[in-house]
Amino acid sequence: MKYVLDTNAVSALMRGEPNTIARIRAAAPDELGVPHVVLAEIEFGIRRLPRSRRRRELEHRLDLVKHQFARPSWTDDVAARFGEFKAKLERQGVPIEDMDLLIAAHASVLDAVLVTSNTRHFSRIAGLKVEDWTQPA
Repeated sequence: MKYVLDTNAVSALMRGEPNTIARIRAAAPDELGVPHVVLAEIEFGIRRLPRSRRRRELEHRLDLVKHQFARPSWTDDVAARFGEFKAKLERQGVPIEDMDLLIAAHASVLDAVLVTSNTRHFSRIAGLKVEDWTQPA
């Protein structure tokens, strides 16, 4: 897996953001992954919505995402990397939300690029490779 999509990237895809779609189409399917944590965050966002046409459309789009992208396995190495990142950032006084750290840990252990529109946030993690696919390539 070469790229791990975070929640912002999957949301951009689901919104039909053209730059994100172009970059995803340019990548080979086996290069892209979406951690379960990302799916959990998207599920939460959808379930907060009232039952409506918009909610049904988002549920359908999420089903497409689930079928299109592989999910990286949760491993002991991912758990250890999460702990490493969290402890280091807390010592530095710049904590990051746990869900984001879990996503970053997956990308880091896989030596993959984390695809996000929140590059400033994730740049706090030393050594993490980050790209914003909402911007032109």
